[in-house]
Amino acid sequence: MKIETQANLAMNSLANSATTAISPSKPGFAKAMAQVQRIEEGPVRVIQSGDTLTSIVREQAQRQGVKLNLSEEYKWTQALAADSGIKNPNAIFPGQKIQLSNMLAQWQSGQTQPPQAASEAQASTKTLETVVVTASRTPSVAVKTSASVVNAHPILKQTLDRAVERGFIPKNEKQDVFNKILQVAQKHNFSPDDFARLTLMESDGMNPQATNTRCHGIIQFCDGPDRGAAEVGFGKSPKSILGLSVYQQLHLVDTYFDKVGLKKEGKVALDELYLAVLQPAARGEKRPDEPLGIPGKQAKYLYEGKDPLAPMTRVSIAQGLMQNAADRLGLNQSKNQTIGLTSMASDSPAVQSARIKLQIQKAADYEALEAPSKVWLR
Repeated sequence: MKIETQANLAMNSLANSATTAISPSKPGFAKAMAQVQRIEEGPVRVIQSGDTLTSIVREQAQRQGVKLNLSEEYKWTQALAADSGIKNPNAIFPGQKIQLSNMLAQWQSGQTQPPQAASEAQASTKTLETVVVTASRTPSVAVKTSASVVNAHPILKQTLDRAVERGFIPKNEKQDVFNKILQVAQKHNFSPDDFARLTLMESDGMNPQATNTRCHGIIQFCDGPDRGAAEVGFGKSPKSILGLSVYQQLHLVDTYFDKVGLKKEGKVALDELYLAVLQPAARGEKRPDEPLGIPGKQAKYLYEGKDPLAPMTRVSIAQGLMQNAADRLGLNQSKNQTIGLTSMASDSPAVQSARIKLQIQKAADYEALEAPSKVWLR
């Protein structure tokens, strides 16, 4: 095989240039091939075992002396995946080639965000400018809009403030996290405040390193075939999720809800949202006071009367999530949050016993369905 020398390549292989024959057995062969690959394809990083796109971004940033925050790191992993033709950034394999040209060129020009992210930020700024101009022309509307923004999603905002105080989210990442939650909530049609309540139950309010040794992260992606971690690309290394920031894990949350599916007709209720995480198969039971039979030991807030021996229902789940959020955030429960709740105290002993037996039977049924079916992704 004849390979042109680097000098000749740089001169675009002039007609009378000499060529050097390089034998594959010689030490310089691999180096020469790598040089040809870099010239033809631009800077390329071949994935090795243990690599992630995030680790590659960090590696390259360190080499280039570029400082990136966590959200910028994540955006560049998405950009690298797109540049390299990788559909799922969470599922990469040794031998795949990562195209670095665009990223390195952007960094050299002083740009720390991918072109798409920069254009989105510019569009956001233009939108803000439009709002300001409109508000100046219609003061009454401006005041109303401002108040609605301030009062929107109070549970989410308090949860994020608490997460920053506890070190779960860097202060400079809070707005990115807030915006991403709004985006995911809008896409899947649930309340951002309800998502905050979910995380207050599952991870003490968005602790990215929350784990019970088999489930990990802000919504507890669990180990095992066809469980939550596997469905978002971390089946082989589920605990790696704990190394991701809240912002990064929110992209996994988005993927998870795509896989598990949330109803699209109307707003997704709090109990429906939580069941999609806790036990997707249980969503088939629509009656609010019917025992659900969730297997395993769950938080006492989720059971009727906070009694782990009592049934768990859609009503008890919704009330438990609201009460847990109120307790963790130091809020007072409003009266309208307790209307229509079922209490076992009003049932006769025979009815209570029958409902508990039904709970146990359903739990056994769900356990039987757990493998190898995909009905329980948590």
